[in-house]
Amino acid sequence: MSIKIYNCDGSRGVRPIWTLEEMGVDYEVEMLPFPPRVFKPEYLETNILGTIPYLEDGDVRMTESVGMCLYFVEKYGPTDLQVKPDEDDFATYLNWLAHSDATLTFPQTVVLRYTIQEPGVADAAAEGYRRWFVARLRLLEKTLEDREYLCSNRLTIADICVSYAIHLAGSLGIEQAFKPNIKRWTDMLFEREGYKKSLSYKYEE
Repeated sequence: MSIKIYNCDGSRGVRPIWTLEEMGVDYEVEMLPFPPRVFKPEYLETNILGTIPYLEDGDVRMTESVGMCLYFVEKYGPTDLQVKPDEDDFATYLNWLAHSDATLTFPQTVVLRYTIQEPGVADAAAEGYRRWFVARLRLLEKTLEDREYLCSNRLTIADICVSYAIHLAGSLGIEQAFKPNIKRWTDMLFEREGYKKSLSYKYEE
């Protein structure tokens, strides 16, 4: 087994693990305490950034969860999780993959830091970024008005990567994220066995 993912409870590691589960590809997970650079400093010898998730696959090393999902569908496909360049929704697929982090989970990292890791340090910033995140959900809610999935009428890694932001919103108590179309979409996605498996890994001391 060459694929190994370093992960923490509830991290963006959900994305690559869920992708591998949907594809039926074997992998190994090593769970770490959060944040590992503090509670397991030797992890910095593996990943100099100390970030999670982290992928090892032979000589391949990756630090970005969306990039990992793209890597898996490209290298270990073919799979319906991938939208090909000759499909109508190819550009939409790429846009949602970038949107999942650049627009949605970025503000959530600020909320996470200042409501859980450093409460009271920057309450105004945390609240501001919470509102920013909710406002940025307008495109997602509108898109899901007339479709079951984000692209190509099927589950793709766009759904996996974008829905993680809604998963995280639930963990952060951002109830405003669960707008009607988004809730219908995530209710369906979060019943999938691949998603449930991705959450089943827990750190044990």
